Amino acid sequence: MNALRILPAPAAQLSARAATRTLDVMRPKLRRVARTNLSFAYPDLDHAGRERMIDGVFASIARMLFSLARFPHLNVSNIRDWISYDGLDNYLSAKAVGRGVLIATAHLGNWELSAFAHALMTEPMNIMVRPLDNPLIDSFVENRRTLSGNRLIYKKDAARAVIKALKNNEAVGILIDQNTSPSEGVFINFFGKPACAGSAFAKLAHHTGAPVIPGFAVWDKAAHRYVLRFYPQIEMTGDEAVDTRHIHSTLEQIIRQYPDQWMWIHRRWKTRPAGEPPLY
Repeated sequence: MNALRILPAPAAQLSARAATRTLDVMRPKLRRVARTNLSFAYPDLDHAGRERMIDGVFASIARMLFSLARFPHLNVSNIRDWISYDGLDNYLSAKAVGRGVLIATAHLGNWELSAFAHALMTEPMNIMVRPLDNPLIDSFVENRRTLSGNRLIYKKDAARAVIKALKNNEAVGILIDQNTSPSEGVFINFFGKPACAGSAFAKLAHHTGAPVIPGFAVWDKAAHRYVLRFYPQIEMTGDEAVDTRHIHSTLEQIIRQYPDQWMWIHRRWKTRPAGEPPLY
């Protein structure tokens, strides 16, 4: 990662792409998982089209690695060379309510840069994290995540820390797109297949009354930089199952706009309804 920080940008970008190609080759299971996911998410897409989409996923990861390595060089004077806003008014309107903001985000585009850049361009926020399995990598990533002033909330302390942040009218970003167990979530229809989605996010929204808005940093190929998009507020009903389904329906619509920037290599559909065989 240090090489990506000190090399000239073109060489660093090539190195990041080489690293993700190596990951693709060394961990063939990742591509197999993606092929399984895409087989039902995009049933009309031919084999070549699915392979191109998976190639796009690894390219997206490479762009994120490159930007993560460069975080120490990013500041208020140059951050807009990397990313711009679209829909900031949606965030500001939610913040004006005075109950904090719950940002529903996902492993789409560059989730590391989105929070980092928002802290420089508008204000710091809180990010819910789960420690990575490798302590050295975890320490490195945590350091990068806090360089622009953001605060980390660890999953084991999540509820109390999130409620406190929202009471202080702060924003909290939570990744909502990972597989979970039936005891922690509800089954939703996601890309045409039942998937178990965590319901804690909806519970927090109900308990605190905090507005919920989706937010993602997606790659704009034409502009050759990212766009941090905040979408309109998602209205909550108070029914955690209904609201979890609504949130993920919105997420699916957004992913379909940028399908090669989402983590299809994740076993998102690992948890199956009772009686269904495993997918992976």
